[in-house]
Amino acid sequence: MARKTWFATGAIFAAIISIFTYFALQGSSIADGRAMILPVEPAPLVVATAKGDQPFRIEIADDDKERSAGLMFREEMPDDHGMLFVFDQTREVGFWMKNTPMPLDLVFIGPDGKIKAIRRGEPFSEALIAPNEPVRFVLELKAGTAEKAGIVDGDAVRHPAISKVSGSANPG
Repeated sequence: MARKTWFATGAIFAAIISIFTYFALQGSSIADGRAMILPVEPAPLVVATAKGDQPFRIEIADDDKERSAGLMFREEMPDDHGMLFVFDQTREVGFWMKNTPMPLDLVFIGPDGKIKAIRRGEPFSEALIAPNEPVRFVLELKAGTAEKAGIVDGDAVRHPAISKVSGSANPG
């Protein structure tokens, strides 16, 4: 009987170590200070502005791990590049820049694909960055890109990930 108890205890201990190791490796890019790089989407994200369509090459962060890491530790990014955060439902969101050395524009987008707010994120700040209403998507761009491209509240954003939610016939 004692042998079975020791065996069961050993098996439980091994399972706990395995689970800990799995989660430690999953968060390694955040824990070790390396930037997470996601694949660039084949379809561009397009913002329809008064200046005309503004296309961006984007990475999509659509799960908790990716949304948590975001653009942390990135030191540079091309002007035509961004990261689109996709949430499972329309909700209140808040961002901070604790481990982000690059200043950013945060473009908050409703489920209809319309821009609800644009906020500036300052490097390494722990201040909460949030719109005044629930959103479904957030697009992070290099700071100053929104102004330079003429992006303002109310502009329409098109991409297949947004079209799935909005039901828009024109995905990008």
